[in-house]
Amino acid sequence: MAYTEKVQVEGDTDTYSLSNDIKKYTLRDLGFVVTKTGSFSFERSLDPTSPYKQGIKLKVTINSTLDGLKMNTVTANGLRKVNIFNREQDQGLVEQYHYILEEFVNRSVLQKV
Repeated sequence: MAYTEKVQVEGDTDTYSLSNDIKKYTLRDLGFVVTKTGSFSFERSLDPTSPYKQGIKLKVTINSTLDGLKMNTVTANGLRKVNIFNREQDQGLVEQYHYILEEFVNRSVLQKV
């Protein structure tokens, strides 16, 4: 999947883009790690009971020039995309997803389009 300016996770009604005020040190503060290629990667479990339990994860990658991103909800091994918005039992995951993205918006990493 290529980096894009705007992303919308499958099932979500909101579309996000990178903020114009994004800073590399803010990404590190939020838990992003720098990959070998220089891009910034964030993977976090969406399980509301334990952030360490292997389950559905939010995966966000921002390229090294801070002008493109990828974002998906994926299985524990990261190989398949998962739609957390279409099942009643996943409402806790949706709440955690929105909490994380709201923090990204508050810290000027993402903005709603």
